[in-house]
Amino acid sequence: MLASFLFLYAFLLAGCGEQVKRHSIQLHGATMGTTYNITLIVDDPVSVNQVELQAVIDAELQLINQHMSTYIPDSEIMLLNAAAVNEWHYISEPLRQVLEISQSISRKSDGAFDITVGPLVNLWGFGPGTEPNRKPSPEAIMAAKSVVGFHYVEITGHQFQKTQAVELDLSAVAKGYGVDCLAALLDKRGFEHYMVEIGGELRLKGVNARNQPWRIAIEQPDDWRGSIHTAVGVSDVGMATSGDYRNYFEQDGKRFSHTIDPTTGYPIEHNLASVTVIAPTSAEADAWATAMNVLGPEKGLAIANSENLAVYMIVKDGESFTDRYSNNFANYLKK
Repeated sequence: MLASFLFLYAFLLAGCGEQVKRHSIQLHGATMGTTYNITLIVDDPVSVNQVELQAVIDAELQLINQHMSTYIPDSEIMLLNAAAVNEWHYISEPLRQVLEISQSISRKSDGAFDITVGPLVNLWGFGPGTEPNRKPSPEAIMAAKSVVGFHYVEITGHQFQKTQAVELDLSAVAKGYGVDCLAALLDKRGFEHYMVEIGGELRLKGVNARNQPWRIAIEQPDDWRGSIHTAVGVSDVGMATSGDYRNYFEQDGKRFSHTIDPTTGYPIEHNLASVTVIAPTSAEADAWATAMNVLGPEKGLAIANSENLAVYMIVKDGESFTDRYSNNFANYLKK
């Protein structure tokens, strides 16, 4: 959704004091303007044709990009963006799935997640090829906001139409969906233990090489990359982190965040620095992390608890940080 969406690195932590009982295979590559990393845990690495497997993975990612990338002129999403208003168009199964997830989370988050927010992001200077400069005029914000709204998108099965000249941007859900697709590919090939990551979005299954749940660290939300705030043990889930502390501009002594609230047209002003979401799929975690980053601590946690979401927030409190988390997330802090 948000072209300016900030993907934070999730650092993998191996457990200490346990003898390694399985073998680890690493696969790496580039996709979606970022990188992917896959760790496979196997008993016999010789049984895995890594060259063939990586070729299949790369082909799958190319197919996803052809459906969802706004950087490919003839991608499916770009053809929909160019399509006429109030006309039904057939959409592929991958795109249908992503649009259904997006629309569902838009409704549940009261519009905090919105795949049509691009014009506002661009106006504020945080879109592709733009640089933040100065606060736009109220008139310009209202004009951009007139073509923003998830309710202008209608989906019926594999049929899609837009009732306003909106432009779709799936950048806040497509990486997570790509992670899920690779996880499904690995499942079909019989892998029982793996970690898949694209641009910080994660999917984890089984255990790590030490026969323990995967330990994922959440980054400290400050200007120094690499500092660990806390860690959680997870298996058989998707995970995503969104933050709001590195991408902004200042004007007349006021800081303007890169995260734009689709419902107001203005950058967020709350003190939520970082939010991590654990969900059944990476696509859901990806989209909900963006929604929570827009909603802020109070509204975000209220929705998280009502939807039974596992959400962990790091909130700026003066010169320090405080932690807040949903009821569901408490289970992961115990692992």
